[in-house]
Amino acid sequence: MSNKNKNLIYLDVCYFNRPYDDQVHPLVRLETESKLLIQEEVANGNLDRKRQIALWEGLSTKVITFKSDILSQTKQLMPKGIKSKDDVRIACAISAQADYFITTDKRLLNKTVAEIPIVSPIDFIRGYFHES
Repeated sequence: MSNKNKNLIYLDVCYFNRPYDDQVHPLVRLETESKLLIQEEVANGNLDRKRQIALWEGLSTKVITFKSDILSQTKQLMPKGIKSKDDVRIACAISAQADYFITTDKRLLNKTVAEIPIVSPIDFIRGYFHES
């Protein structure tokens, strides 16, 4: 996960909701802290030079419109057991050529998609700062 070569991340909807979840569980707290750190790095322009952060309102640099390639990609994701709506989000990330799909959704974190790594905020931070 070298930050020199990676520059586009897709931040999943559940990622943004993590601070509003019950913070009693240590993993939830760690994911919340990781989420806040990622956003701080983006806002400060430190995360891959803030080149392209897809679907982050106000800081998005790429707008993804629903096209035939996304529909085609969702059909390829369905046999992997990825639920409707999740398949569209992942297909959008692939269409945008994102380097990472960051989520806190445990079901998605257990899925493998060849075109894009699906990682938690904690794993992203671990890789980002390990290679910095």
